[in-house]
Amino acid sequence: MGQDVAISLENVSKTFYVREKASDSIRNKFFNFFSRKNGLREIKALQGVNLNIHKGEFFGIIGKNGSGKSTLLKLIMGAYPVDQGGSVNVKGKIIRLSLGMGFDPALSARDNIYINGSVLGLTFRKIGSIFDEIIDFAGVENFVDTPLKFYSSGMRSRLSFAIAVHAEADIFLMDEFFGGVGDLAFREKSKEVFKRALIDGRTIVHVSHNLPTIKNHCDRVLFLDKGEVKFLGGPEETIVEYKKLFVKKNTEKVSS
Repeated sequence: MGQDVAISLENVSKTFYVREKASDSIRNKFFNFFSRKNGLREIKALQGVNLNIHKGEFFGIIGKNGSGKSTLLKLIMGAYPVDQGGSVNVKGKIIRLSLGMGFDPALSARDNIYINGSVLGLTFRKIGSIFDEIIDFAGVENFVDTPLKFYSSGMRSRLSFAIAVHAEADIFLMDEFFGGVGDLAFREKSKEVFKRALIDGRTIVHVSHNLPTIKNHCDRVLFLDKGEVKFLGGPEETIVEYKKLFVKKNTEKVSS
């Protein structure tokens, strides 16, 4: 792992404003118009995150649902603007990987390969040259023109993985994505391909609830809770801190 910075976040925060309930009456609309928040509730999804992720690093992000993990990925991707005063800088081509992302269940595997491959930055010419390889690796030779809605979850996962390993980027943002998908035979077949095609030489940012995966593959891990950085360090020590929080919260529930 080199020390060149691939992703830099400085004082990154993200605030959302949501309307809790509809205000249909003229009276409510009138008072909301002149109110400071206009009837909106403020949600601080992330607060003051400072972080450097290095080139070639396998970086993990953990935290319970609603902690801000996916929001952080979207800020890195540029899908959301950061709050004023913060900045995100990315050096290199970046792609987000999530199993099944971009799939249309009404379309066939053939159509989905071209659509999903395009989302991952592949040209139609490139997709055409690796089409048979994708079908063969996913093991769906007899279902090429079958709509994905008739596929089992395992078949979809295998197809998604077979497409993703051909993605061309310097940085991969992985949202609950990993090579161990499908049945045992496919997991064994995909393990080495996953490492060779996606991990080696790439910068990986991996969001997951799968702690064994985080422990076995990450160089460093960020622990988020309620939008704030709780801990940043090696995988083992970060997982210890993560588990401590759950023990503390469960103890507080019992004592209250």
